[in-house]
Amino acid sequence: MAAAPASLKHQLQKIAGRWAEDPFRPNVQLKTFLASLAEHPNLTPAAVRATRALEEDEFKKKYPLSDKIFKPASMPHHYTRLLEAFEKAAQGIARPWWKIFFNIW
Repeated sequence: MAAAPASLKHQLQKIAGRWAEDPFRPNVQLKTFLASLAEHPNLTPAAVRATRALEEDEFKKKYPLSDKIFKPASMPHHYTRLLEAFEKAAQGIARPWWKIFFNIW
């Protein structure tokens, strides 16, 4: 039995409310898109299920990646450094010019 449209709308609005904001694109937020999608007249249960699956990282749990992917032999610290750079950039911390010049991480 299909869920009522009001129930689907409410579920999607709750998911949108819990969604984290993207500090790198303040004018384009997935949270805003999901909230407007909740108002769509043809909202389906499949759309709400897919959004919930993204929120709960179901695909990451279903298809886990090995350490070989996260730490390739050619550059084992690449993804660690990339994550660190994003976290620092979100806080407004930039690499010093000399680290950029000498390619030091």
